[in-house]
Amino acid sequence: VLSVLFMVFLVAGCSGERSDESGETVGPPWVKTVSPQPTGAWALTLSGEVRARYETPLSFQVSGRIIERSVDSGMVVEEGQTLFRLDARDLEENLRAARAEYAAAESALALAASDLERDRKLLQENHISRQAFERQQLVEREARTRLDATESRVELARNALQYANLNSPADGVLTTVTGESGQVVNAGQTIAMLAYRDDREVEVYLPEGVKPPEQGNILVRGQQPRDITLREVAGSVDALSRTLRTRYSIAGESAELSLGSIVRVRFALDHTDSNTLDLPLGALDERGEGSFVWEVRDGQVYPVAIEVLDIGPERVRIHADLTADDRVVSLGTHLLRDGMSVRELEQ
Repeated sequence: VLSVLFMVFLVAGCSGERSDESGETVGPPWVKTVSPQPTGAWALTLSGEVRARYETPLSFQVSGRIIERSVDSGMVVEEGQTLFRLDARDLEENLRAARAEYAAAESALALAASDLERDRKLLQENHISRQAFERQQLVEREARTRLDATESRVELARNALQYANLNSPADGVLTTVTGESGQVVNAGQTIAMLAYRDDREVEVYLPEGVKPPEQGNILVRGQQPRDITLREVAGSVDALSRTLRTRYSIAGESAELSLGSIVRVRFALDHTDSNTLDLPLGALDERGEGSFVWEVRDGQVYPVAIEVLDIGPERVRIHADLTADDRVVSLGTHLLRDGMSVRELEQ
């Protein structure tokens, strides 16, 4: 008996009809439908980050211990301003030692030059041999070369002492500062990041397979759209996100845009395929694997696989095997099943 009753209910459920509370049979559910709207040129809207044209990691050219930090993250600095200082005692001693070597080499050269001049006179009077004179010439040349080497060491030690102060190479803003007083750092170790005070750019990551547009615009709250122009494209797609990094220059003065702020970037991409369509966002169904919409044919709904091109606040642009004459469910798609009977609401 239970098996018979189960089959009766199963047949009734598959008939596309249902009963209300009074037990009376009602027709298939009502659905609202729309016709897909073809679009010739579709807009791609993404998020972008405002970045500086030049961003330079700052580091010391010599190793040492930081004894003074004069800046913090977010500070505006000027070219030549001292940001950090190292303990320069060892560098000062190296300079003093180099100068002492230079003085010794200078004295050795003076002695060798004096001996050479004396031997030249003795050679003219045939008191010494030509071989002895040439030997003294080599001694004088060696002393001169050693003086040149010590002079270079003095210059290197002097430069190293100047490198104990880390100065800003340009006007800009310190986006990050990681160096701390008392910290021992190596030469070349990044302790701050300087964003140059110049025109801002927008960094955008485009989906894989999308050719970077040459032109576009950014939407900033409270401002008119600003035109942007492609300046740089990464050489390869990111291995993890499968996106392509691009940089766009912003037309006009852009210094008022805050570094690191997120803006909406909009591109107009040429796309003449008739299967590029525009639908209300409610028509999109992403249950299971992939995205699809529900087409109404002969009073029944059938899923149609689609490729989502762009999603906006209220509309979605898709690529699908549909035409403007087809009817697509625009609301309540999560309640539909393949082959389910429905009735269309009047538009």
